[in-house]
Amino acid sequence: MVGWLPASVAVTVVWIGTTYAQPSPEVQTRISAAIAGAQASKSTDIDYTAFVNPFIGTDYTNYGDVCPGASVPFGMVKFTTDFTGYAPAGYNADPSQKARGMSPMHDSGTGSSLGTYGNFEVMPLLCPSGFDTCTTTLQARERYRKNDSDDAYPGYFSLTLDNDIKMEATSTRRAGLERFTFPEGSQPYFVLDLANDLPASFAGGTLDIDPENGRITIGGHYGSSFGPGEYQYQAFACYDLLNSGTQKLSEYGIWTGDTYGLDAKGLGQTHLNLSQNIIGGTPYQSGALFSYEDNPKEVILRVGISFVSTDQACANAEEEIGTSSFEEIQKASKALWQEKLSKIEIDIVNTPPNVTEMLYSSLYRASLTPNNATLETQGAFANTTSFYFDSLYCSWDTFRTFYPLMTLHSPVEFAQIVDTYIDGWRKLGWMPECRANNLPGWTQGGSSGDNIVAQFAVNYHNEAKALGIDLDELYAALVTDGQVNPPEWNTMGRQVNVYKQFSYVPFAVLDTGSTGRQTREGSRTLEYAFEDFGIRQVAQVLGKTEDVEYYTNRSYWYRNVWDATVDSDGYQGFMQKRFSNGTFYNTDPIDCSPKDTRSTQECSLQEDNQSGFYESSSWEYSWYAPHDTGYLIELMGGNTTFTNRLDHFFEAGYYLAGNEPSFQTPIGYHYANQPWRSVDRVRDVVINNFNIDTAGLPGNDDQAAMATLLSFHLLGLYPVPSTTHYLVVSPFIPKYTIHNSYLNTSTTVTVTNYSSASVAYPIPDGVPAYVKSVAINGVPAKSRCYIDFYDTFRVGGEIEIVVTEDKTYDCGGLVPESLSMGGFASAR
Repeated sequence: MVGWLPASVAVTVVWIGTTYAQPSPEVQTRISAAIAGAQASKSTDIDYTAFVNPFIGTDYTNYGDVCPGASVPFGMVKFTTDFTGYAPAGYNADPSQKARGMSPMHDSGTGSSLGTYGNFEVMPLLCPSGFDTCTTTLQARERYRKNDSDDAYPGYFSLTLDNDIKMEATSTRRAGLERFTFPEGSQPYFVLDLANDLPASFAGGTLDIDPENGRITIGGHYGSSFGPGEYQYQAFACYDLLNSGTQKLSEYGIWTGDTYGLDAKGLGQTHLNLSQNIIGGTPYQSGALFSYEDNPKEVILRVGISFVSTDQACANAEEEIGTSSFEEIQKASKALWQEKLSKIEIDIVNTPPNVTEMLYSSLYRASLTPNNATLETQGAFANTTSFYFDSLYCSWDTFRTFYPLMTLHSPVEFAQIVDTYIDGWRKLGWMPECRANNLPGWTQGGSSGDNIVAQFAVNYHNEAKALGIDLDELYAALVTDGQVNPPEWNTMGRQVNVYKQFSYVPFAVLDTGSTGRQTREGSRTLEYAFEDFGIRQVAQVLGKTEDVEYYTNRSYWYRNVWDATVDSDGYQGFMQKRFSNGTFYNTDPIDCSPKDTRSTQECSLQEDNQSGFYESSSWEYSWYAPHDTGYLIELMGGNTTFTNRLDHFFEAGYYLAGNEPSFQTPIGYHYANQPWRSVDRVRDVVINNFNIDTAGLPGNDDQAAMATLLSFHLLGLYPVPSTTHYLVVSPFIPKYTIHNSYLNTSTTVTVTNYSSASVAYPIPDGVPAYVKSVAINGVPAKSRCYIDFYDTFRVGGEIEIVVTEDKTYDCGGLVPESLSMGGFASAR
C-alpha cells in the first residue's frame, strides 16, 4: 500500500511522489527529515508539529474532505484557498481544479457535498490594463496553481498561482493574516467577495469600504451546509488593508456580476447593500476591488471574523493580531499546536516513521474541530454565558472515538464542549445532534449527544463541578432527550413517542404528534437503545436506582429489530425494520453495502431510502450493540458462529473502513474470547486503508472521527463509549506516554518484545504482536482484553503490555463486559 514502508528502510526513504502534483514534495521531505533527525538525536526536546502532514485526506478520490488551512486548535477560522470542483473543505489537491480565492472560514472532514463556509474570499489579481479590466467574477478570475507548490504545517498554509502570485496565511482563534507576494514590478489588485461562498447560499448583506482607514467591513446572511435550507446564519468580516500604515491604497471600488454577461464595476464607490434575489438561481456575485500604490512586492491583509457584528470582527483582529507580524502570529500558533500534540509522546526512535507521521497528523486533525466560537453567538445562543462550540458535525460521527480520546488527555476542552451540549438543551429544548454554521443540522441516528455527555460524566463526575458542569443539569438534558418528543425531530431529539409505545421505532407508523423523515427505522432503534444506555450510565453515577433499571431495560430494545428468520450468505438472523403490528419488513441485508448490485439505491437521509438503515447495510448494523455484544453473540449462535460470521463480514467485502457503524467490528473478536483475531484484523484495516498521502483516509474524516479511530488503532486501544473501558489490542508503537495536565497525571504504555516487523499485514510468522499479559503499575490486570480509565489513565503510572508470537491466546480472564451478562454493574 502506498505510504507503508518497511521499518528498516523507512528512515532513509524520502517520499517524493508527484502522482497528484499537489502538495509540494517538500512537505514530505521536510516531515521525513524531521522524524529522521529526532530519531538520530534521541533528544527529549521534540517539535511534534514537524511530524504533521495537513494534506492527508485532501485528495479527490477518497473524499477525505480535510482542510489543510492555517488554524489554531479548535480555531473558529481556518484559512485556505478554495477550489472549483468537489471541495467541501474549500481545498482540494486535484491539480485539474482552479483556485477561486482564499477565505478564512471552513470546516474540516465533513461530508457536506455543498461545502461549508468559504465566505469572504479574496483573490489576488494582475490587471495590467487597470481597474475596469480586472476579472472579478468567480469564473473569470479562477486560476490554476503552479505544480507542486502547495505547502502547509500547523499554523501555516500557502500555495502559488500559475501567474507567480504566492498566497500565504496564518491565524489566531478568530482572526488571521494573509500574505501575498507578487511578481516584481506588478501592481497588486485584489477582489474581495460579499456574496460568494462555497454552497452559493448568499441571502443578502452589506459591504463598506473606508478608504481613509484602509478598512473593508462585510456582513451577510448565508445558508446551512447540512440542514434545512430555510435556516440562515450571519457572518461578518473586517479586512484591514494598510498593514499598520506600511501599505497605501491606489484604486478602490465595488463590483457586481454573474455568469451571463453582467460585469459592472464602480470605481470610487464604497457601499453595497444587496438583498436576497428571491427569483431564485445562483446569487448575483458582488464585492470590493482595490489596488496598491508603488507596486509593492508583498501585501499583508489583516482579517477578523465574527458571528456577532462587523465591529466585533474588527475588535477580534485588533485584539488577537494587533500589530504583530506574520512570523509572530505563526510562531504563537505553532506553540499552541506543540502544547496540544505533546499530550501524547511516543518513542520516536523505535517507531516506524510512517506510524509517527500518521499518529501526529491524526492528533492534529483531532484538535482542528469543533470550532470554538465562544463569545461569537447568535440566534437563541446570543449572549450566552456558556462556552459555545460550533461545527458539531455530527454527534453520530464523533461519539464513538473522538470524545473517548479527548477523555484521556483533555478534560478541560471536553467540559467546554459538554457545556455547549447542555446549553443547547437550555436554549432549544434538546441537546444538539449536529450543528453547522451556527444552525441545527440533520439528525442521523437520534440524540447521539447523549453518549457524548455520558462519556464525560462517567469519567469525570468527580471533577465535573470544578470543570463547570452541573451533573444534575446534564442528567436533566439526557432525560429530556430520552423522554420528550420534539414536534420536529429532523434536527434535534428523537421520535421517542412511538419508540416508547412499541419498544422499537416502527416502519410506516401513524405518528400524530411529531414530524420527521420516517426512514432508518432499524438503525434508529439501534442508536436509540445505545443512547438509552448512555442515560443509564449517568443515572448510575448519580445513584438513581429506578432510572438505572428503566434505562437498562430500554437499552435492550435493540433486540426488538432482530429477525432470526432472515438468511444471507448462509448466516441466520439480521436486524430489520419492523411494522407497528410486529411483523418485519424484510429487506436484503446486502442492500446499501459495498456488495449492493442495484443500479439505483438511496442509503442516507433521502425519503426513498427503504433499507431501514442510515448510510449502512443490515450486514453492517447487525453488529451494533456496543454495550451488550455478549448477548449479540448468543443471538448469532455462539462464539464460533459469531467469529466465522465476522470473518465473512470482512472477507466478503461488507466492511466499510470509512463508515462509523463499522468502527467497532474489527475488535468484535474480543467479546468471543479470541482477541488475537482482533489484532490481525486491526492490522488489516490500518495497513489497507490508511497511509500518509493525500488519499490516506478511506472516506470523510468526519470531524476527526476517522483521525481518532486511527489514533486508537495505532495506540493499541479501542474505547467502549459511555463507559470507562478501553479494549486492549496491540500497539503499533513500542512506548508512549499520555499526559493529562488537568489531573496532573502521566501514563506510560510500554510494549515489551515489540518488533517493528509487526507493523504489517499479515503479521509475519514468529513476530511478536499478540498480547501475552497486561500489568498495571506492576500488578497483573484482571483481563488482557480491556482496562479501565480509573485504574490507568486517571491515576497515571505504568502499563506494560507483553507481546508474543503465539496467536492462540484468549483474554486470560474476563472478556469485555456486556450489560445483560452482569457488566457495568457499578459506577467507578
